[in-house]
Amino acid sequence: MHQITNYGTFLVSGILLNITPGANMMYILERCITQGKKAGKYAVLGISSGWLFYTLLAAFGISVLLARSDMAFNLIRYLGGGYLLYLGIKMIWKKKNAILKLDTSISKTLKKTYFSGMLTNVTNPKVLFFFLIFLPRFVISDVHDPVPFLILGFTYIVTGTAWSFCLVLFSSRWIQKIIRKPGLKTWIDRIAGSIFILLSIKLLTGKK
Repeated sequence: MHQITNYGTFLVSGILLNITPGANMMYILERCITQGKKAGKYAVLGISSGWLFYTLLAAFGISVLLARSDMAFNLIRYLGGGYLLYLGIKMIWKKKNAILKLDTSISKTLKKTYFSGMLTNVTNPKVLFFFLIFLPRFVISDVHDPVPFLILGFTYIVTGTAWSFCLVLFSSRWIQKIIRKPGLKTWIDRIAGSIFILLSIKLLTGKK
């Protein structure tokens, strides 16, 4: 393949990374289980848009400049950690026994879910360094060429999006149980919120 080495290794590594639990997976499952399958799909599209954003940065060499700047790295880290903290607190402090409405989702709510998913991914420096450090290892070229970066980036997006939609389909079977037990939704929010807070602390206290 054009200027790409060990494509199979990259493919397998990307899949393994996708199925590793993290902020993206938690956000998709929480949205899908508590708001419905449609909201889960919008969360997936938002996260995929974040991957596309970093793919374009890597393809045109902008991500290298961001990673070399301590100020840019810390800005992304603090934004990401702060946003995860905000999501976690918001989930924990939701009203108890709130009624789950799956059939009345309005476009404004779905747009918010989409942009929240994208922001969760874009402000995650781990995603930035995946596309900066890991992805370039599979490109062999003395001159920067966006084509191999785009091929690898879109490969990761396709596999990641496919896995994320599998999560949506898997979690949808639990929706009817949650509708019958509103209290279960409260505990799901609390657990997911606590995980987001722990992830934010780890992100904010981590080092480059």
